[in-house]
Amino acid sequence: MCIGCGLASLACCISSAACSCCCAACPSCKNSTSTRLMYGILFVIGAIVCILMVAPSVQTSLASIPFLCAEDSSLVATLKKLFDIPDTIDTKQVCSLVVGYQAVYRVCFGMTCFFVLLAVIMLCVRSSKDPRSGIQNGFWFFKVLILIGIIVGAFFIPFGTFEKVWRIFGMIGSFCFILIQLILIIDFAHSWSESWKAKMDDSESKGWFCALMTSTIFLYMVAITGIVLCFVFYAIQPAATCGLHKFFISFNLVACVGITVLSVLPFIQEYVPHSGILQPSVISVYTVYLLWSAMSSNPDDKCNPGLEQILKLSNGTDVSPLGISGEDWVGMIVLLFCVIYASIRTASTSNVGKLTGNNDMADYGSGEVLIDEGKDSSSPSGDVEDQKVWDDEEDSVSYSYSFFHFMLALASCYIMMTLTNWFDPNLEDKESLLAGVGAMWVKIISSWVCLGLFVWTLLAPLILKERDFS
Repeated sequence: MCIGCGLASLACCISSAACSCCCAACPSCKNSTSTRLMYGILFVIGAIVCILMVAPSVQTSLASIPFLCAEDSSLVATLKKLFDIPDTIDTKQVCSLVVGYQAVYRVCFGMTCFFVLLAVIMLCVRSSKDPRSGIQNGFWFFKVLILIGIIVGAFFIPFGTFEKVWRIFGMIGSFCFILIQLILIIDFAHSWSESWKAKMDDSESKGWFCALMTSTIFLYMVAITGIVLCFVFYAIQPAATCGLHKFFISFNLVACVGITVLSVLPFIQEYVPHSGILQPSVISVYTVYLLWSAMSSNPDDKCNPGLEQILKLSNGTDVSPLGISGEDWVGMIVLLFCVIYASIRTASTSNVGKLTGNNDMADYGSGEVLIDEGKDSSSPSGDVEDQKVWDDEEDSVSYSYSFFHFMLALASCYIMMTLTNWFDPNLEDKESLLAGVGAMWVKIISSWVCLGLFVWTLLAPLILKERDFS
């Protein structure tokens, strides 16, 4: 797989030619795929660093080191002088510049600037013949150094105004990425269904039919279980009516049933032949996740009992790895899945292809995920068995370089806002970051937008009959 080649590229970190040497033990793969996976790996490493920085257990461990966060620590004095921090700011907030919510803001700022810079440099690159494609596909050692340099430089930004201004940009970028994430989830649902249906029709085997039905039933069982648990723990509370939560659950439940019925209607399947119940099952599970995430962000403790109370654990028991909530872990997993999927996904007729402006590509089949790439006619020699990494973009690029980097920049903003739960990192009471009305409404509206976008993918071929949606 090209993931191995991407790791080898990370090891050599110099150029495309070096990547070819390092990939001697890896399966053959296209340069475009290996490059995207490399950027995906860099993004994942950055995300892991942010998770470690915001983890309460890590902060506590570092704070216990005498020379780091003690009142008379030389490091604290240096940071106050370096960032022009007033003496009224306590030691705990000063230490958060090194590890904590403040540090997450600066790391994500560096990642965002790095990807935005690459997005600007790669504007209007049409093929690998453009000299700028060498920057995209090579010079990994220097790009990693630049990324580290920008992140380190971000820690020298003065304390105070930066966080407030950058938070506004982070919220805007996060909302934009949520829209892209919804499109990626919907594209995955359609691609999965199309792929398995095509294999079922080609092989005429009942095995694919059983796999399709088993997956669909399992996903609906997960969605139904999630709805029931949400209703039991977030809507039925003796101390409050929780009417808003009941509305959220009821509305999303009816909407999930509605998209399932809509997907199998004869007039829909006439214009969307690949429509079935697998796609709405995927969307239903994702909608239930967003529903749970939204209700977990409600600041009303009477309607948001928290994981400890739900699991009936004793007070003070830490049920979250590294002190990060389960909801945030699920959100990070979904985020990383979308980034990896966007890195290996290419299709002339896919939502991803249209989203990146590559819907006119003719060298790729419909709905392909670039995992098995043994041979390809785009190789210069025509025989790629002896070539581990080859240039498949001499005629045209496989994806929009600029948009791919722009998406990773928005994803960096989303990581920042997710780990700080959409709130101001200057707040002294960090517990207030665990829940908020703003985060709740952003997430629940996202679930409704997801449902709306999926419905549009079903109705668009029926409404816009003159357009080709095949």
